[in-house]
Parts: sequence; C-alpha cells; structure tokens
Amino acid sequence: MPNKKKRQKMFISVLPGEQVEVVIAEEGKVNEYYVEMVHQAKTKGNIYKGYIHNIDNGLQAAFINYGAERNGFLQIDEVHPEYYMDNFTQKKGARYPLMQKVLKAGQEVLVQVVKEPTGKKGAFLTSYLSLPGRSFVYTVGRSQMGVSRKIENEKERVRLKKALESFETTEGVGLIARTAAVGQSKAALERDYKYLNRLWTDIRANAQQEKAPVIVYKELGLAARAVRDYLTSDVTEVWVDDKETYDQIDKFVRLAFPRKNNLVRLHDENDLSLLERFNLVKQVEEIYSREASMPSGGRLVFDATEALTAVDINSGKIGGERNFQKMALKTNVEAAKEIARQLRLRDIGGQVVIDFIEMKNPKDCREVEKVMRAELKNDRARTDVSRISSFGLMELVRQRLGSSAIAISTEACPCCKGTGIRRNMEWQALQALKEIHRDIRRPGTERVEHDCEEELAIYLLNTKRGILADLEKRYGREIHIDLEYEYDE
Repeated sequence: MPNKKKRQKMFISVLPGEQVEVVIAEEGKVNEYYVEMVHQAKTKGNIYKGYIHNIDNGLQAAFINYGAERNGFLQIDEVHPEYYMDNFTQKKGARYPLMQKVLKAGQEVLVQVVKEPTGKKGAFLTSYLSLPGRSFVYTVGRSQMGVSRKIENEKERVRLKKALESFETTEGVGLIARTAAVGQSKAALERDYKYLNRLWTDIRANAQQEKAPVIVYKELGLAARAVRDYLTSDVTEVWVDDKETYDQIDKFVRLAFPRKNNLVRLHDENDLSLLERFNLVKQVEEIYSREASMPSGGRLVFDATEALTAVDINSGKIGGERNFQKMALKTNVEAAKEIARQLRLRDIGGQVVIDFIEMKNPKDCREVEKVMRAELKNDRARTDVSRISSFGLMELVRQRLGSSAIAISTEACPCCKGTGIRRNMEWQALQALKEIHRDIRRPGTERVEHDCEEELAIYLLNTKRGILADLEKRYGREIHIDLEYEYDE
C-alpha cells in the first residue's frame, strides 16, 4: 500500500521593508527555511549588461564590471559563442578557445549571476541566461527541450515532452519543464511559455537601450519566488502575516490553483507571531546553532571551514541496545536522515565530510548510504554522495542554492576574530603589563595611562594590583587603567 503523503504547510513572515522569512513544514517539522533581508537582497538570478574589465590568461576567465562592488567572474565555458570575435577559427580537437583570442577588454556582455559574491570573491557569472517561470525554465543560448529529472512518472514525462514539441520557439531558446508542470493543462503550459517569451523580448530590448554596467532584469523577491518555486500540490495551506503580501500571493495562487479555495490564509493575530502560533520558533533558532539534536537523544555537530563542512555524530544518551553494532547502525541511520534535513535548512554547500559511528559490518554501511541517498532525493540542490570509507567517513558534495540564513545573519566575533577561541585573561593581562612596563620606562613620562576593555581592566586591578604598585614605586610614576570606549563617528 503506498505511503500517504504528508501534509505540508508554507509560512511567509514579512517585516515590511526589512525582511522576509519562508518556512516549509511537514507535519509540524521544519523541512526548509529561507530568509532574505532587504539591505542584503540576493543578486542570484539577476541579469546585467556589463563589460569586460580584464582577462586573466592563466585562469582563462574574464572579470566583468556589472555595477557591483567587486567584478564578477566569467569562465570560458560560460561564454556563449555569439560573443566570440568574428575572425576567430576554432582549432581542431579543442573544446574551448583561448579566451584572449575571442574576447577583448571593454566588450559588452549580458551576464546572469549564478553564485552570490562570498567573502573577497566576486559573483560567479554566466552568459547562458535562464528565466524561471512557474512551469518552465526558459533558457537563452541553449535550445534543448527537456523535462526535469525529478519528474519520475514516465507517462507524465512523455506528455510534457509532446507539449514542449508543440510550442513554436525561436532559434537559440530552450525550455525545461519543472516539477510544477506536472498535471498542468496544455493551455496553462502555453500561457507560461508565452509569458516567459514576452519577458525575454522586453529584457533584450531594454539591454539594447541601456549603457553598461546596468541591471536589465531583477529576480523576484523571496515571498513571490517561494510561491513560484516551492508551492506544489503537496502544500495544503499557505500562511502570510502581511496583508499586502497576502493579497499579491492570493492573486497568484488563484491563477495557479483555480480549484483550491482558501489555500492562502492571513495571520492577523496580535498576541502571537506567525511562527510562534505554529510552534516553529525553536526549530528555526536551532538552524543557527553549532549543534542539532536527534529524536533519540544524540547530537550532530557542524563545523564549517574554508574548504569543507565537517559533521560529527555523538550518540549521547541513546540506549536500549545491548549490542553496540546495532546501536551504531540505529544511530547512524537516524543521523543520516537528520543530516540530510540540516543540509537543506542550513543550505550547506560544497564539500561535506560526515564522521559516522564506526560500523564493522559492510552491510550496515551500505544501509546507511542507502538511507542518505534516499533522503537527499528530497533536496532541491544537486548532490553527489560517496560510500563510507574504512575510516567511517562519508564525503558528499552539495550545490549551494544561495546565501544561507547563517551566512547573511552572522558575522565574525569581534573578540575572537572568527576563530571561535580567544586569549585568556591571564595572557591578556601579561601583554598589558608588557606595554605598561615599556611606557613607564620612557624618558619624560610622568604617568602611564593604559586603555583596555572593562573585563581586562577589572582583572588587572584585582589580580595584578601588587605588580602595578611595584612598578609605580620603582619608577616613581602613576599608572592609570582606563576603560576603552568606542565612539561612533
């Protein structure tokens, strides 16, 4: 008997003019979380008219000035051949030409942001443009017609392919059917295609008139994007806590789901926030924690480094199993399910290394790998999973969908400078004494004033008062420990 589909609910919480949060929960459990702050609005998906600032021959990449603080990065494999210079001839057997032979500084290009700028790195760009709609992704520069791999029903795949073939597309334009296209009538599919076609016509006309660098297409905000991309037939309710956003979303949903009445609902209670009302606050707060708890009492510990994210599994108080191998398998299976969920919630991208509890039976290792792969099928991001090594480590690579909630809402600690540790008070006090000792010996010094933070000042006066008194007596000068204040300019 097939498993009954779980009920999903979407929650859209809006702080007007400042922030939008989207939560997708299944049976009360948060499965996806997205947040966007207006002052940190995402640029992924935006299309710009820029120009080539310079070409790096070694990297075979161009740096594009598209109006951002840092130039974007455009690799040779992301350059559409239409931008190649007319006198170029491709060498036989070469996959891509040398960038310096086909492009030149100052040349104008239409580019789209694929990856947001991170740290000191600029955005990753492509000249192969795409426009997402409700049912299709409209591709410019790639003329393939296809159906998303996540649509597994073969009958539906055939139907969608026939619908795609019936559209009169222009040369160099392709369409990829999204999961939302499942069950849509041919008329509805054609409406979405015509809308995207008009949108691209407008973008192209706008780009021809504007002077680089300039934005020519801005991706939708998070609230509208969530409804367009994440609202499926599995979602039974959409809750919104802002009247203006509610009206916009309700209008869209009535067009997309004409048979579903009252799908969008307005939260207008004053006593509780939207997330408080549905008991989701604690789950959302856990996303920002280094640790995540598992149902049986174990813990997952996430440590992000420059190169990868390490995940450690602590069995904690998991008990009731006399046999250690059975306990290890049970814990690892539970951990695999929760790790897949946490990767989605935290939008952890790049390389991930998971340290599972040691399992000596190869059959148990295969079982955990099977569970991990099955859980990652629910992920919107692309993933690639390795087998568990002899050291109990599993490696996987996950596509980063955007700037994670953690990345946009946290910053390096001003005390530890992002290391996670700091020098202890004794060490800091000794460094302060070194500076005081240096200053008090300088000729012409009448008194020494040492500025420091309150915590260190208290420590010096409580534990190093005798040393300070000895220095004053030896050199005949006063020592003042002053509090260090930071003034806003």
